[in-house]
Amino acid sequence: MTRLFCQDNPEILTLDATVVGTRPGAVLLSRHPLYPGGGGQLPDKGLIRWHDGEAAVTGFSERGGAVWLEVAGGVEIAGEVQVLADPVFRQRMRELHTDLHILNALVFRDFDGALVTGVQMNDDGTARIDFDLPDADNDRLRALEPELNDVVAQDLAVETSYVSMTAAHAEVGLLRSRSVAPPPSSEGLIRIVEIAGLDRQACGGTHLASTGASRPIRILKIENKGRSNRRVRIGLQGL
Repeated sequence: MTRLFCQDNPEILTLDATVVGTRPGAVLLSRHPLYPGGGGQLPDKGLIRWHDGEAAVTGFSERGGAVWLEVAGGVEIAGEVQVLADPVFRQRMRELHTDLHILNALVFRDFDGALVTGVQMNDDGTARIDFDLPDADNDRLRALEPELNDVVAQDLAVETSYVSMTAAHAEVGLLRSRSVAPPPSSEGLIRIVEIAGLDRQACGGTHLASTGASRPIRILKIENKGRSNRRVRIGLQGL
């Protein structure tokens, strides 16, 4: 998996680039600021502009470790281009992903290291995260909302780093998913997202620079999914 520009620079939404490959309905660029989706986070919405036109980015595909951008309209793109990420959508995904890390940290702490079984973020400012919690009291989960918002208000720094696969498996709590882990970079490294003083875990998405950049969070609903799964739905206040 190629290390993505947006993982290290989530606040940069516009990049100039060069077309280095084409195929029907898609281009390969020298660089771009877009997140292609994964780990429950939706792919960025974006636009490619060139000297005599523009086209919406409609999807992403991976070939040989490179991320191709699929474009609308079957247009032919060559030469120098500019790629733009939708700022409203990117901000919403960064908030939701950071907020899910906060919730994950609190559940991992209070419910005996419970692992994640699934995540999904939505364009409407809601998200859900599933935990392996066969005996959990749903009221205890719901009662985490005030602490979630306290962490947001503390404006804790969010930073990223990279560790080897060996180190990632050796550090307890770094890998939180029961079934999958973020794919390593082409250098064989795993990306770590750390919320200062609260949480440290492997993740491949885009996040805020600090928790205070998120809107307050609501716990919307808690559902029992099967014998052991608890689904917690959250939403950003004001959306």
